[in-house]
Amino acid sequence: MNPQAKLISTTSLLLGTSITISSNHWMTAWIGLEINTLAILPLISKTHHPRAIEASTKYFLTQATASTLLLFASMINAWFSGQWDITQLTHPMSCMLSTVAISIKLGLVPFHFWFPEVLQGSTMTTCLLLATIMKFPPITLFYLTSPSLNSTLLTSMAIASAALGGWMGLNQTQTRKVLAFSSIAHLGWMTIILNYDPNLTLITFYLYTMTTSAIFLILNTTNTLKLSTVMTTWTKIPPLTTIFMLTLLSLAGLPPLTGFLPKWLIIQELTKQELTATATAISLLSLLGLFFYLRLAYCATITLPPNFTNYMKQWQTNKPTNPLTTTFTSLSIMLLPLSPMVLTIS
Repeated sequence: MNPQAKLISTTSLLLGTSITISSNHWMTAWIGLEINTLAILPLISKTHHPRAIEASTKYFLTQATASTLLLFASMINAWFSGQWDITQLTHPMSCMLSTVAISIKLGLVPFHFWFPEVLQGSTMTTCLLLATIMKFPPITLFYLTSPSLNSTLLTSMAIASAALGGWMGLNQTQTRKVLAFSSIAHLGWMTIILNYDPNLTLITFYLYTMTTSAIFLILNTTNTLKLSTVMTTWTKIPPLTTIFMLTLLSLAGLPPLTGFLPKWLIIQELTKQELTATATAISLLSLLGLFFYLRLAYCATITLPPNFTNYMKQWQTNKPTNPLTTTFTSLSIMLLPLSPMVLTIS
């Protein structure tokens, strides 16, 4: 891809995200989302592979539909209440339409169908952007409108997302699809607490972004796209493979790693709200995700590749590790002792 085109796309991506997260008017938020959509399309289709073109087409159609619904919801609210302020979402129809629109943009169940396919057709770096930065503006809109949204609808979508993300990730052999369904499952955790403690939604998103970024950067460093090639990564960068295992377990939410913190706080808050059944259900559904994280960790660190007579051994690579990888992996593993500070902030 042309460096100038890549620079323009990246700058537009940052601009669109900044406009949406800093706006309090529906029109400016909508403009930021449109800039984001148009900026990411060249990055998805830059390989000119038929699968990449298909992914960019699916992404454009779904995002255009979601943006139209969001604009329609804000216009209905402005028509009945005279308010364009994002926090003044009062009309029931507007609340319903905006929930649907933001859910489509995030990839929440039952509007998740586009997300795994788009990630499968994109490069690892573009997948990182789609799974993290591109979800920040819709999460911000959810955060700003959280007092007006229907808690029953959000809880139902959250439980369905956690269930489907876990079930569908079980039989995947492509690492990008595994991480796509992992993202859907984590969105369920973020959504379920939105009505009760929106700050916890943001904390969960930040920690998820950090951990997922570390995993995508490791997979990009080792050039790993399938589970069968995960088995050969230990010969390339053995220390990185060990860190990869710990980061996966952190994403699964195992103590004493960082990923345990948001799940612990969410379960605690749901219990305080006397939603013990909901907390139990989403905790049990997270065991499905734990299975495929453990399978990835098992393939990366314990399983040996088949060794035939004419097998060419992959020696350790001379490719330097990205400093961002080291930073994100360290934070993804060792942040749990800072949980009192996080609790104070939230």
